[in-house]
Amino acid sequence: MMRLQDFMSRNVETITAEETVEAAYQRMRLHGIRHMVVMEGKSIVGVLSERDINNLSEAERMGNTVDDVMERNVVTARPEITVREAANMMRGRTIGCLPVVDNGKLVGIVTTTDLLDLLGQGVERIMPETSKRPVMRKHLSRRLPSVPR
Repeated sequence: MMRLQDFMSRNVETITAEETVEAAYQRMRLHGIRHMVVMEGKSIVGVLSERDINNLSEAERMGNTVDDVMERNVVTARPEITVREAANMMRGRTIGCLPVVDNGKLVGIVTTTDLLDLLGQGVERIMPETSKRPVMRKHLSRRLPSVPR
């Protein structure tokens, strides 16, 4: 059974609440990411998503801090929870990422994109081209002759 620690991103982009939204926006674009964890010292105080920023005009991006637009109710996960548990947490709360915390320390992040990538890879491994044909089960109803031991 796969756990978050098996595939989470360990290089988490963080930002402080005092930084400008424009600075966050530029860093997100530079690194090709959609979520940043907002930290105060070693504590998680929020999450800033691309969606939060896209709802703002350019003037609002320049005039607001991360603190003004971040999501404060952060849902976190432990590294040992299963992929299924993580997916259900995200789906049930309609969130796009889970910061992964171990003993109070931020150790990774998992996003919806990570889960979809994982699912896509798993589907290809589980269903090779030859297994997509229907399986004929008619022979299972016949009794096989007993073989002497």
